[in-house]
Amino acid sequence: MTDHNTGTREEWLAARLQLLEAEKELTRRSDELARRRQELPWVRIDKAYRFETDEGTARLVDLFRGRSQLLVYHFMFGPEYTAGCPSCSAIADGFDGSVVHLANHDVTLCAVSQAPLAKLQAYKQRMGWSFPWASSFGSDFNYDFQAAHTEEQQQSGIVEYNFRAVDVKPSLQAGKQGPLAKFAAGAGTDWATFTREAPGMSAFALEDGVVYHAYSAYARGLDGLWGMYQWLDRAPRGRNETGIWWRRHDEYANRSSK
Repeated sequence: MTDHNTGTREEWLAARLQLLEAEKELTRRSDELARRRQELPWVRIDKAYRFETDEGTARLVDLFRGRSQLLVYHFMFGPEYTAGCPSCSAIADGFDGSVVHLANHDVTLCAVSQAPLAKLQAYKQRMGWSFPWASSFGSDFNYDFQAAHTEEQQQSGIVEYNFRAVDVKPSLQAGKQGPLAKFAAGAGTDWATFTREAPGMSAFALEDGVVYHAYSAYARGLDGLWGMYQWLDRAPRGRNETGIWWRRHDEYANRSSK
């Protein structure tokens, strides 16, 4: 017999209506935050970033693919990795199907990683994805947008992430063994090398040939983009987590969705 609180349909409905009011307030607050994101001042990008893409060498403006808005997912796939980050991979599973819809609404969604293009192409084929994926190998792009840190920065113990200074020493110590070490090993690297990459997303606008940085988000700011968790938050037991449980979609023992 369940230990969870149970009740009648009438009791459930009364509680659900109370929750509905809280959900409506959250929706209104979310709408307000979206407006505030759009009101942020744009920052002109003058730096000449270079990327390697399926179509060849590209500039940042080329990643727009003729559209006026660009959303970049900073995918954790460093030069030393042999496979992409499992968490980023789960997020990419969710947004891969949105690319065509956004493209028809004047928005290009692509991923950018530091790994050489050949690695990205091979992993993309393995995962069965179709979204555009550019390599920033040899570029400052990931560093400038807080999606990567140098070994020297990491060894100093303090890095800039999510718009603030972060002490990485506890994380480095925790990742020497156990689940975090195994997580990094799944990408073909150790925890220190693995965490020199960082997840995030950045938004850019293009007007009169000029590219502007409009917005970036990191850490829990990416929660809303991780579609799997939006479903779990509505499941009877919620996230129900005790550690890292997710894998790349081709690594589960039972790969069937049924």
